[in-house]
Amino acid sequence: MVTYLDHAATSPPTREVLEAVWPYLVQVTANPASVHTPGQQAREGLERARATAAAALGCRPGEVVLTSGGTESDGLAVLGIAPAVATARGRDRHLVTTAVEHSAVLEPARELERRGWRVDVVGVDGEGRVDLDALAGAVTERTALVSVMHANNEVGTVQPLAGAGGVAALCAERGVALHVDAVQSAGVLDLRELWALGSATGGVAAVSVSAHKLGGLRGSGLLAVRSGTPLEPLAIGGGQERGRRSGTVDVASAVGLATALSAAAARRDREVVRLAGLRDRLVAGVLAAGAAAGVEVALTGAPLGAGRLPGHASFVVPGLSGEVVLAELDLAGVACSSGSACAADSDDASHVLVAMGLSDDDARSAVRCTLGWSSAEADVDALLDALPTALSRSRL
Repeated sequence: MVTYLDHAATSPPTREVLEAVWPYLVQVTANPASVHTPGQQAREGLERARATAAAALGCRPGEVVLTSGGTESDGLAVLGIAPAVATARGRDRHLVTTAVEHSAVLEPARELERRGWRVDVVGVDGEGRVDLDALAGAVTERTALVSVMHANNEVGTVQPLAGAGGVAALCAERGVALHVDAVQSAGVLDLRELWALGSATGGVAAVSVSAHKLGGLRGSGLLAVRSGTPLEPLAIGGGQERGRRSGTVDVASAVGLATALSAAAARRDREVVRLAGLRDRLVAGVLAAGAAAGVEVALTGAPLGAGRLPGHASFVVPGLSGEVVLAELDLAGVACSSGSACAADSDDASHVLVAMGLSDDDARSAVRCTLGWSSAEADVDALLDALPTALSRSRL
């Protein structure tokens, strides 16, 4: 049996999600845009799901745009909102983001650069936290959009969005729309508090969510877009999703996403405590195993606590190849990763770790262990049992 410690890449669907989506796979299967009775039954299920998702986010149902996942949601925000704001509000073609964003934000940002936009990429400190002074220097009242993630997928650091000196307040003060990639945080941080950090005049204007990171189905996500925020659709055709994202909506996936969001919100308080306990034990055990084996192991990202996702543990093992360590763990039946699953086929060092000041070699020694709804004490035990041998063999 495999010990799965890669929930930041994907979490398996929960039983409640599978039970919720089943009727929409085998019984209520009509196109929700059809006017006949089966179509309207599908439509009712879709709109219930939209309302449920909106309640978990703290927004209105009409502000929820259903997508195929986090990548599409991020792309729709950067390539759809930024140009629309520049046109509708007479702003400069100027985007501000950070050096540790997911490629789903950074690649669309590069596309804007190819179209003649000015893109400022703000650096981070050694824990992966955005430099607020540099951000303040980059954002002006003429900026079209700022995009800063809620929490980092590779090192688990939670960005300083809230508070008087936070990213959202800065954007609100300058009347600038803020997009937040909440793909990693949606299951464990309160997105209602995040949505409250904006208004019609600035601050949080859009939030991206992906279902499969919190026990929903792969290929499903949403972009919450605050009412009044201009948006140019990327997919045009039938005009679904109020013209913001054309294409027949997958009702079953939408139901799964809503179920996962609602369930995560209901158990959030106790789940955060449970995951943080498992994570802290895992981190202590990994550091002790490294010391016992005479191998340097260092925690990356923010210190353990509120500034870090509760189920996220990430390390570097200087002098060793992270891929070799992971291969040895895999042979022992323990599944971890080295960072973003989207970059798993690349030989490049992690752009997140390099932005945090690590060398390319040290960045290539990364090992990431992430916990989720299905994780238990036995999973931590299995990792800690397998790690000494994995480290020893990786030194050969």
